[in-house]
Formats: sequence, C-alpha cells, structure tokens
Amino acid sequence: MEQQTSIRTNLQLGIYKVIDPFVKVLIRMGLTPNAVTTIGFVLNIGVAVIFIIGGEEGNRGDLTYVGWAGGLILFAGLFDMLDGQVARLGNMKSTFGALYDSVLDRYSELIMFFGICYYLVAHHYFLSSIFAFIAMIGSMMVSYVRARAEGLGIESKGGLMQRPERIITIGVCAILCGLASVYIGGDFKLYVAGIKFHVFETMSIFTIPITILAVLTNITAFKRLTGARKNLHDQGRE
Repeated sequence: MEQQTSIRTNLQLGIYKVIDPFVKVLIRMGLTPNAVTTIGFVLNIGVAVIFIIGGEEGNRGDLTYVGWAGGLILFAGLFDMLDGQVARLGNMKSTFGALYDSVLDRYSELIMFFGICYYLVAHHYFLSSIFAFIAMIGSMMVSYVRARAEGLGIESKGGLMQRPERIITIGVCAILCGLASVYIGGDFKLYVAGIKFHVFETMSIFTIPITILAVLTNITAFKRLTGARKNLHDQGRE
C-alpha cells in the first residue's frame, strides 16, 4: 500500500510540474479555484451531452461520439487537478472551496455516468449499462466512505480506483474505442469457432474496462470501509 501511495504521489508531482505554468496563467487571468472547478463541471455536462446526442442521432456502429466524449472527459479531468493547484499557488485556499470542489466532483461524475448509461441503453448494450450503473455506485461509495470516515475523525484513503484513476480509465478507453472504430469499423465482431455469439466487438474496448471498473470501485469502497473499522478498533471506538 505504501509503495502504491509513493508511486501515485510521485506521478502527481510530475504532472504538477507540467501543468504549473498553465496554472500561473490562470491565476494571472484572475480565475479563482471555484471558477476552475465550475469550468470542469460544465465540461462534464458537455460529456453527457455528447453521449446523449450519440445515443439519439448516432447508430450502433458509429463510435465516434464515444471517442469525442472520451477526449472531453480527460480535458474536464484536467480541471479537477487545476483547481487545487490554483488554490495552492495562488494562496486562495478556503474551507468552502474544498467543500465546493468535492460536491461538484460528485455531480460531475454522476452526470458523466448518466451520459454513458444513456448511450449504452439507447444502443441496446443493456448488460453493459448495468455494469456502468454499478460502476457509478462504486465510484460514489469510494468517495462517501472516505468523507464519512473523516467526519468521524479517522483517515480512509487509498485503493486502486480513486477518482483520477477512474477518469483516466474511462477517458482513455473511450478515445481508444473511437479510434478503433475508424480503423477496424464500429461493427467489428470477433467470433471463436464453435461459439455462435461473438466474444469481442469494437465497443468492448469501452465496455470491458467499465465492467472492470464496476468491480474494482466497489472493492475499493469495501477496503476503505474495513480500513476505517480497523482504525476505529485501534482507537477503541468500534
């Protein structure tokens, strides 16, 4: 766990070195951390809109909407990092700002998953839409367990699928899905001899990671819960 945390911390520090010049530009422009957070929220509404339009106007074999949505997911996720850096480098930290950031992060993720579920249902990926909904539940519970534990005065962090990992996984896989549809076709299906149904299709590049996400997010939430219980037990507060 400590090694995983160290790797994650070093990666974050490396990313901060890259984005800090851009952060300083935002500060000179007069943008506050709350304004940056709001921009990220609006961009996630845009993600949902792309998925909804793709569900309504696209066809099952047209996965370009998925690719464009993935690109916007990553761009919106960038603002999730920028708001914290704007607060730190601009000396604009505030208690309400931290609360505002957390609340809009939850709204942003829920809106993103709403768009994903809408798209999957619209194109009859019913099983995948169920896993997307389960992934949404797990994502919310990962954050809720931490917040509730901190409300009790204990720390409950860590796990494989924290918010940055979730955003990167969904965004990158959506982009790859959209690109793959250009080269191999959105209707590509892979069959195995002796099996009547296909075992893989282009859309699987997007839906399989979401299925994995559905499992790992809930495992992460459960691990945080058991970790919180251990901390309470050690403090004699269980």
